[in-house]
Amino acid sequence: MLEDPAALQQVRGLSFQFPMKTVVRLFYCCAAVLSCAATSLLGASATPVITVKSFGQLPDGRQTHLYTLENASGFRADISDLGGVVVNLLVPDKAGQLADVSLGFDNAAQYLKESPFFGALIGRYGNRIAHGKFTLDGKTYSLATNNSPGGIPCSLHGGLVGFDKVVWQARPTIVDGNPTLVLNYLSRDGEEGYPGNLSVEVTYTVTPKNELRIDYKATTDKATPVNLTNHTYFNLRGEGNGTILDHVLTMHASKTTPVNAGLIPTGEIVPVAGTPLDFTQPHAIGERIDANNEQLKFGGGYDHNWVLDNQSGKLALAATVHEPKSGRFMEVLTTEPGLQFYSGNFLDGTLTGKSGKKYPFRSGLCLETQHYPDSPNHDNFPSTILRPGETLRSTTIYRFSTK
Repeated sequence: MLEDPAALQQVRGLSFQFPMKTVVRLFYCCAAVLSCAATSLLGASATPVITVKSFGQLPDGRQTHLYTLENASGFRADISDLGGVVVNLLVPDKAGQLADVSLGFDNAAQYLKESPFFGALIGRYGNRIAHGKFTLDGKTYSLATNNSPGGIPCSLHGGLVGFDKVVWQARPTIVDGNPTLVLNYLSRDGEEGYPGNLSVEVTYTVTPKNELRIDYKATTDKATPVNLTNHTYFNLRGEGNGTILDHVLTMHASKTTPVNAGLIPTGEIVPVAGTPLDFTQPHAIGERIDANNEQLKFGGGYDHNWVLDNQSGKLALAATVHEPKSGRFMEVLTTEPGLQFYSGNFLDGTLTGKSGKKYPFRSGLCLETQHYPDSPNHDNFPSTILRPGETLRSTTIYRFSTK
C-alpha cells in the first residue's frame, strides 16, 4: 500500500509517485523502465500514463491517494483508493474537447461526509435488501437498515460502512500496455452483519478504445450474498452542466423487476412494453419521466432494475446513452444479468461539485450493472450467494465515443 508520496519518479510512458525506501517500490520503478523500453522497441509515438498524488487525509488520520490512468489520446480516469471512487472521467466531445463527465468532489473527506455514493465501488451487496434481513442455509442474518424510502426500511449498498467508505489496497501497473489499477479489500466475517471473510479484488483499466473497464473478483470462506457494482453518476455534457433529461437512453432489456413503495422488488419479472420503462428503442430520459405511472411515482423518476436480455453471463451490450449537444456516446457492456438505471432523483442542489457548481435535481444518471435487488429474499431471481471454493468474476465496460 502506498504511503504519503515523497518524490516523483518519472520515466517516459509511466510515472509514479513513491517514497523510494523499499524493495517493492524499487520493483515498480524497474517495471516502469522495462515497460518503456518495450514500448520504445515497438516504435510507439505515445504511451499510457499512471500518476499518483495525495487525495487528502481522513478524519481518523488515514491518507488517501488519487491514481490517474490515461491513454495515449488523453482519455483519463482518476480513481481513489478511498472507496475505489471514480473521481474524474475526462472524455472528448465531437470537437475533441475533453470534459469531466462524472459527478463528485475535490477531496476524500467530502466523500465520507456527504456523498450519495458518487463514483464508488459498492458492496458487499449493491442495491437494497428488504428490512435488512435474509436467511441463508437456515440462519437469519440482520444488517443495518440505512435507508427507508416509503417508510419501509432496508439495507442499502452494503450498510453503514460499505465498500464505498473503506480504504482499499492499491497497486498501479501496466497490463498489456494499458494503465491499470488493482484494488484489494478483505471484508471480515461479520462486517456489516454479513457472514464470511470476503476477499475482493477490483481492477480498473483504461484502454486505447476510450474504455473504462472494471473487473470484479471475490472469494469467501463462508456462504454469503455478494453483489458488486460501481455507482458513477454520469452527465455526458459535463459535470455541473445541467440535467440529464435530454440524454437519449437505449437499454437491451425487455423486462423489469417492479418494486413496492419501498423500492424493494415484489418478486415479479414483467415486460416493459407499453410503459414509460420501455427503453428498448431510444428515448430521451425526460420524455416520460413524469408520466402518471405507479413505478415512476415510487421512485420519484427512474430508480429501477431492468432484466437484461442477455442472461448468458458473457460480456454483451446492455445500454447506450447519447448526449446530443456534445455528441458524446456511451456504451455499457456487462456480464451481469441486471442494470439499475437511476435518474438522480434525490439530487436537490445542496451538493457542490468539483466544478464549483451545485448539482441540481436529475443532474446525473447511474447505470449500475448488477444482480437484482433483494435477491437473497427471492428464490426466482439469479442467485447472489457465493460459497467457499467458488470465485465470483464479473466484468463491466463503459465505452465512450461520439456521434
